[in-house]
Amino acid sequence: MKNRILVTLPLAAMLAFPAFGQDSSTQTQATTPTTTQSTENATGKQPLQAPAREGFWGRVNPFARKNYVKRQTDPIRDRVNELDDLTAANGKAIKDTDSRSQAGIKLASDKADMADQHAADAANKATMAQQSAQQATTRIQTVETVVGNIDQYKASNQTEIRFKPGQTVLSKNAKDALDEMANTVKGQRGYIIEVQGFSSGKGQTAIQNSQKMAESVVRYMVLNHEIPVYRIYLVGMGNAPVAGTEADAKTKHISGGRVEISLLKNDLEQLSSNSPATTAQQQ
Repeated sequence: MKNRILVTLPLAAMLAFPAFGQDSSTQTQATTPTTTQSTENATGKQPLQAPAREGFWGRVNPFARKNYVKRQTDPIRDRVNELDDLTAANGKAIKDTDSRSQAGIKLASDKADMADQHAADAANKATMAQQSAQQATTRIQTVETVVGNIDQYKASNQTEIRFKPGQTVLSKNAKDALDEMANTVKGQRGYIIEVQGFSSGKGQTAIQNSQKMAESVVRYMVLNHEIPVYRIYLVGMGNAPVAGTEADAKTKHISGGRVEISLLKNDLEQLSSNSPATTAQQQ
């Protein structure tokens, strides 16, 4: 009997020594102060701490029950759920920030396009204003030129009508020639008609005959074509000599009678004809 006790005691001591060493190491770890982190993690909570005691089997107990496992895994599951919620919230915040950024970028782009459009419109209006100013300047210069030369008339058309000696009545050919000239001045301004009569003979008789022939021409143009009298200037030249051609530089007298009708124009009609075109361009 004593021999069995002596054998059992050393065996029990050998089995109890590892458990005692493990318990003492666990207590040492539990009593040893741990260094806490001063910084918080993403969830705003302190990190999970390791279990204070690990038991005889260490961290992995093959005989652990369901409640024990649940107690050990619940904090981890809660942290995982918190991280999922935090990740979802961060993703939503990122999407919201991106949406606001895209909206801001689109708004800025729209305002930039509108500003470009306003700038283009302003440039077009400035160009149109410059063109209008140039047209107005050209118009003023034209008016000044016309006003300065309003009493300067230039020969535009000339017709000569022949009369037999002692005759003052217009022939058919003479009337046709006067009709053709009168048609060219209808509705126009800035013109005068110069009528000069020439007659053969001498002294006052020749002057009177030339005057009568010129008066017949003026009478026909006023009555048949309604040309104002103030636009016609009549002169009876009598038997005044007429300049010959370049080949015959000597002066020569005419036989019978003739009337020379000259159409003279200034720049007033040109100004009137350019006015509608200028007005249309300005509009």
